[in-house]
Amino acid sequence: MKTFLMTVAALMMAANVSAQTGYDDTKHEVSIRYGLLPSTKIFRNNVDYENETYLGSFSAEYFYHAKEWLSIGCVFAYGKWKADYIKYDYNTGEDKKETNYYTFMPAVKFDYIRKKNFGMYSKAALGMSISSTTDTRTNGSTYKFSAEYKLNFQATFIGIEAGSPYFRGFAELGIGEQGIASIGVRYKF
Repeated sequence: MKTFLMTVAALMMAANVSAQTGYDDTKHEVSIRYGLLPSTKIFRNNVDYENETYLGSFSAEYFYHAKEWLSIGCVFAYGKWKADYIKYDYNTGEDKKETNYYTFMPAVKFDYIRKKNFGMYSKAALGMSISSTTDTRTNGSTYKFSAEYKLNFQATFIGIEAGSPYFRGFAELGIGEQGIASIGVRYKF
């Protein structure tokens, strides 16, 4: 009988804990975003090209709230740049260039305000970008360059999020591979 009562008490406590719906119950978050002017665009030397287009930065991230004010996680970002050569190179026949950027960065996030429906934070990330470049020649053939690895970063000075305790929209200002300005959605669980 004593074991039965202890089991019932333990189950009631577990049910009570799982029934809590406060914002502090969320320890994990995933988000997707789009950012303008990522570092791979800003720091690119573009003197030989015209008709440039840059896709921007699409990224996904995961964070774990280790403390109320500190989260640790990782960021994956993707960007694409395309351009035409200004002068046709008669020796190589190169006409167009396209580069894809894949970036992975461990990150930390500092929450200044963490309320049920609103939050403000800053973020820092440092990692590696891998670029894959393809030259297209006028005869239709392509040449792929070997992958290049470069150090990359994200420094978000201010981030603002709003919505429900579990699903929020957000906007950030900063500099780095996720862009100078970015917007997205976030799910917390």
